[in-house]
Amino acid sequence: MSVAVEKSVYEQLGGEPAMAAAVEVFYRKVLADERISHFFEDVDMERQSAKQKAFLTMVTGGPVHYSGRDMRAGHAPLVRRGLNDLHFDAVAGHLKETLEELGVPAPLVAKVLAIAESTRADVLNR
Repeated sequence: MSVAVEKSVYEQLGGEPAMAAAVEVFYRKVLADERISHFFEDVDMERQSAKQKAFLTMVTGGPVHYSGRDMRAGHAPLVRRGLNDLHFDAVAGHLKETLEELGVPAPLVAKVLAIAESTRADVLNR
């Protein structure tokens, strides 16, 4: 008897090389967006990109190497600086555009965006 094992979203996206490419394109878009780029002015982007890649890997079912703070703690200083739904939506929009630009199929884009949306309350400290 064979059991079909569904690949994780991480595997379906293409694993580590796909995550690395996605994070690079994503942050290029984020840093070019004047609505949200100011949140990254004093951020070590190499370190931030590594954390983002580890986080996305973890939440999409890949190997867990994320050791950053939880969403609430990590974003609390940004909430104090005014981070709100408009900013979250801008970031989610850049994630969607990035995945589409990289040729990710629409159903998989929807899964990733659902995962992102599930973090909204924690990111915005609600």
